[in-house]
Amino acid sequence: MTVHHDHAHDHHAGHVHDHAEAHDHGEWTKDHVFLGAGHGRSESRARLAALVTALFMVVEVACGLAFHSMALLADGVHMATHVGALGLAAGAYWLARRHAGNARFTFGSGKFGDLAAFASAIILGITAIAVAVESFQRLIAPADIRYGSALLVAAIGLGVNLISALILKDDHSHHGHDHAHGHHHDNNMRAAYLHVLADAATSVLAIAALASGYFFGLQFLDPLAALVGAAVIASWSYGLIRDSAMVLLDADSNPTRSRAIKETIEREMNARVADLHLWRLGPGHEGLIVSLVSPDQTSAEQIKAALRQHYPDLSHVTVEVAVCADCT
Repeated sequence: MTVHHDHAHDHHAGHVHDHAEAHDHGEWTKDHVFLGAGHGRSESRARLAALVTALFMVVEVACGLAFHSMALLADGVHMATHVGALGLAAGAYWLARRHAGNARFTFGSGKFGDLAAFASAIILGITAIAVAVESFQRLIAPADIRYGSALLVAAIGLGVNLISALILKDDHSHHGHDHAHGHHHDNNMRAAYLHVLADAATSVLAIAALASGYFFGLQFLDPLAALVGAAVIASWSYGLIRDSAMVLLDADSNPTRSRAIKETIEREMNARVADLHLWRLGPGHEGLIVSLVSPDQTSAEQIKAALRQHYPDLSHVTVEVAVCADCT
């Protein structure tokens, strides 16, 4: 039985022994740095967006309380969750970079972002419930709203959301455009970007509700708009929990791709796949562990070389071969 590991990144170009000449171990000695493309840029953008959002969040929550606007307060509270989400995103990028070379993370530190996305999703879910409860209470017992002042603050809030979205847009577009496969997307940046877009959507709802109350006296639209915003938040929470949890639980990152790899091995390499694991290591990085039963004296290195031709973007590959002369 032969077992061989392969990684996409060299840790050392070579290793110098006490002998007179250097001996290159680069083929076997690799690092485990599985960070996404543009990691440092994403970290900086998330940090800047968090700062911009936090500054206005304080203003919006204070004005929502002062002007008795549930829609404005809901938008401010929602914005507070985005501040937390953006802070988590920036912190996750920093932790992943700091621990990229830490040997305790045996498959790298690329999942810090998915952990942050999962935490953001939990916060979003709790926020959705809180906003919905408060909105129902306001529908039953309406409060006087200073529509003019609240409308002005909500409009400024929308502007802040759009600025934050522009800060994050380039990175989100880069991750989404350059990588067609689902395993390449960065859940951390996706969470940050869509948090801001969702906040912009609730700001639009708040503006519409406040304008209707100001011009037409439709007071019930303020808490109703907050309920719609809560539904948007809940939808975001569910999607983010589902996607990030699947990564954290090492679920098959791409079942279609797994089947294709199995078919390639069995069709072209005359071997039976006994076990195969394809999972996500970090944004743009996948790991593969495959156990084969072959009737021929096939080495793990031969299998690995053939896989490399078909799937050059696999970042970490482990191949185990059991030779069974009686198998056909």
